[in-house]
Amino acid sequence: MKLAADWLRKTGRGPLHQLTPKAAKAYLYERAKSVGQKTLDRDRQSLQAVLRQNGKFGEKQRLAVIQADKQQQLKSRNYTTEQLGRILAHQSDRNAFSTELVAAAGLRAHELLTIMPVVERPMDNRPAAREKFREGIRYTVVGKGGLVREVSLPQHLAKRLESLRLQVPVDRTDRKIHYKSYYDLAGGQSWSQSFSQASLKALGFSNGAHGLRHTYAQERHREVQALHGSAHLARVIVSQELGHFRPEITDTYLR
Repeated sequence: MKLAADWLRKTGRGPLHQLTPKAAKAYLYERAKSVGQKTLDRDRQSLQAVLRQNGKFGEKQRLAVIQADKQQQLKSRNYTTEQLGRILAHQSDRNAFSTELVAAAGLRAHELLTIMPVVERPMDNRPAAREKFREGIRYTVVGKGGLVREVSLPQHLAKRLESLRLQVPVDRTDRKIHYKSYYDLAGGQSWSQSFSQASLKALGFSNGAHGLRHTYAQERHREVQALHGSAHLARVIVSQELGHFRPEITDTYLR
């Protein structure tokens, strides 16, 4: 919305709250030159909402779909074991341990701030295949939409994690969201930024800390498929372990 407002102002088309269908279409054609289809469609939906809000569009009116000139690049964001080792060497011990936890359990950055033993906070009632998880110590984290999901940590990481248990939980804030943390762990945006910086130093590029979830998904998919001989079952299990609400979301992680 800020980009659209800036463009409208610079091109003399007025403020965003006075947006017209003609101006919205012109902006989308301009955006189509530099962004992928997914971003362009998101922008179109946002501008539709503005047009409905300011009365220029009825509730069912839609802007025409415009094709992006830039082709979406569907490439994997995963890291190899060798790349991960090089990244860890460029992090502090504290940040590196959080990186190991994320790689071992497919965590999101903010979920590091919410980790808790499963005996103290059970998972939400969600479908769970009996083949789910490697052997390890069970914890739960709070994921997207407040979903409390179960994760499994190797014993050596769980032992180190317990050495960081706080006597009294502390309140942590990440991206304006408040969490109660039970361990002295790096997590959230600050850890994510440290990971990206270490990746740039070690590899010359960064796929972002979220790329570790892609790594986890691909490794687990190969592992489960080898054990049970079913690509479908492997996809379902990986989806459950990552906390996806729909299995098809997992396909993005398996490229």
